Amino acid sequence: MLPSVWRGATSARQGRIRASALRTMLPPAAAMIYVLGTPDGPHRRVMLAISAGMAVMALLAWAGAPAVARSRLRVPIQLAIAVMTLVGASGLALLDGGVTSPLAALELFSLVFFAVVLPTRMFAPMALLCVAAYATVALAGGAAPPGFAWVFAFTYAGVAYLAMRHTATLASLRRRLGAVSRIDALTGCLNRRGFDERLDADFSAAARRGEPVTLILADLDRFKDVNDRHGHRAGDQLLAWTGRTLARGIRGNDSVGRIGGDEFAAVLVDADVDDARSVVERLRAELDPVSPASIGYASYPADADSLAALRQLADERLYADKLARQPGPPAGESAARARVQIERRTAPAVSGRERRRRSVADGGWLAVSICAIGLGYVVLFAQGHPHRLGMGTLLAAGWLLGAMVVAGAEKLSRSTALRWWMVGFGLVEFVLSTGIVAFSGGATSTLAVGLLAPMPLIALSTPPRIGVPLLGVVSSCYLAVAVFVGADSPWHVAVHLGGTIAVTMACGSQGAEAGRQRRRLTELSRMDALTGILNRHGFEQRFAAALARAGSDLSLLILDLDRFKDVNDQQGHAAGDALLTWVAGTLRATVAPTDVVGRLGGDEFVVLLTSADAAEAAATADRLRSALAERTSASIGTATLGAHGGDFDALYAHADADLYARKRRRTAAPPAPAQNRRRTPRAYGHPERREAAAPDELRPA
Repeated sequence: MLPSVWRGATSARQGRIRASALRTMLPPAAAMIYVLGTPDGPHRRVMLAISAGMAVMALLAWAGAPAVARSRLRVPIQLAIAVMTLVGASGLALLDGGVTSPLAALELFSLVFFAVVLPTRMFAPMALLCVAAYATVALAGGAAPPGFAWVFAFTYAGVAYLAMRHTATLASLRRRLGAVSRIDALTGCLNRRGFDERLDADFSAAARRGEPVTLILADLDRFKDVNDRHGHRAGDQLLAWTGRTLARGIRGNDSVGRIGGDEFAAVLVDADVDDARSVVERLRAELDPVSPASIGYASYPADADSLAALRQLADERLYADKLARQPGPPAGESAARARVQIERRTAPAVSGRERRRRSVADGGWLAVSICAIGLGYVVLFAQGHPHRLGMGTLLAAGWLLGAMVVAGAEKLSRSTALRWWMVGFGLVEFVLSTGIVAFSGGATSTLAVGLLAPMPLIALSTPPRIGVPLLGVVSSCYLAVAVFVGADSPWHVAVHLGGTIAVTMACGSQGAEAGRQRRRLTELSRMDALTGILNRHGFEQRFAAALARAGSDLSLLILDLDRFKDVNDQQGHAAGDALLTWVAGTLRATVAPTDVVGRLGGDEFVVLLTSADAAEAAATADRLRSALAERTSASIGTATLGAHGGDFDALYAHADADLYARKRRRTAAPPAPAQNRRRTPRAYGHPERREAAAPDELRPA
């Protein structure tokens, strides 16, 4: 197992190193094309040799990616390659005349590129190096128009800063979404997926370092009775109390997860058998007064030599403990006391509007910064320019528009017409920028940088369906200025536009990958890892969205499998998991495609009927009972919006009460496994082992 994990991590690093090497090839490739296209310029042989050397270095980095990925020096090696590429670009710019050379822009393109691919702590020194290199070229190179280097450096520095901040925001959003996708919304503990990942990581680390690690499994005794006697709300409160108590009873570097309905687990790092015994005794003492549980544990390497063996032994000891204890259900007073004590823990909220607000604000700040730099140039360096007043007026208008967008970012992010607002803002800014560039003298003028520089940030922060047309407009505007207003050199236009497009494509690639990760994490945060349907968090979000646009025909169904606990106790959790997966699939296949199916926990399922009155909800409940009767009996309660309440809590309470009223009126048949059937060991978190372990009659369809 461990070698495969290492191979996977090394392969991912190798892919990133090769991608970085291919991007490193762009500066020398652009330089070689420029040098070959301008053979009459000075120092062409030396520049061609430098470009070839940079290209060879990039090719060696690509070919040596497997060795670099395995090396402990991979980060210094990659930084050294980046530094050498930057030094080579500076040398090319100096040989070609200084900052007015088209090749001087390569250093500034690198600055923006580093902003989106490097962590903040690594970007800061590389940014300083880029600025120092550009300053060296400006001071040691040939003469440049007044303010030229100042405008270029500050414009790209502002774009790089905004790109770095936007990238850091997206990374923070992904981290929080990742945390949400691994947290059980009811208890605040890790969910099944999160706990499995943490257990795998802790076991791998312990095996690598030769340290002990202990797995603890806990199963609440006759928890079903709490739900049956007091309702699902009381059961939820008891589960939340249990999760909090378990988390309080372990050390800070250990982890607790809720891996099933009333099943919890803990992983104790650097804990041997004696440590585990002490922790188990403490946890049992804290749980027994309110929520007694059967507990099993196993330690590596004392009890088991693999993770699978560790899980199996802990599971066997749990059931041995359950048989030895012969526990009774928690008393009503204890459940009520837990209800008073509990404070529900939730994962940190992640709002989709936060990303939209950041993107809107970044667009405004981009306009503000570029226009402010342009105004500074007009005031300080353009005293004799014939169109100074026109440039200043357009720059002031662009600055004011950007400031208005920054001030209204929160309100705009809530607007349903946000896409069109931002398209309109972008088009107005580009029209103003085109006018400013035309007034300033054409595509090679000092202020022309303000038209091209925003392109990488647009690609990074804007969805492709909006960003691609906007980028096409920008490129067309720049070419139109070059053709109709003028440009000192077609090579200047080609290198600046081509280099900007290359950096823009790299930023767009980073933005697209971040978007894919964000969407996947959002999906995982709303999905039940076992059954593939919505979890509590996802269902509550969908319910709120449906309620916001619903009429009166909105109904909620709560389903509870009858005597499901017997399946787990007599056949093992693998059989129970297979039955739950089958139930989820059956529910989805039976209701309408527009209806919503979720699992709140354990064997409790919910269905939101988006277009059904009370009579239709009752008919759907009957249809679901018939469909599920093939493998299990179920009790179902219903509630309809308006008739039984106006929000989720009211509908849930009514449907839950209706469920237990129906349960008491009918006799639920057990799933009828053979009493002497050998119990199958638990295989939670691994679908292939769950299916292999489950009896044929309980395999998912």
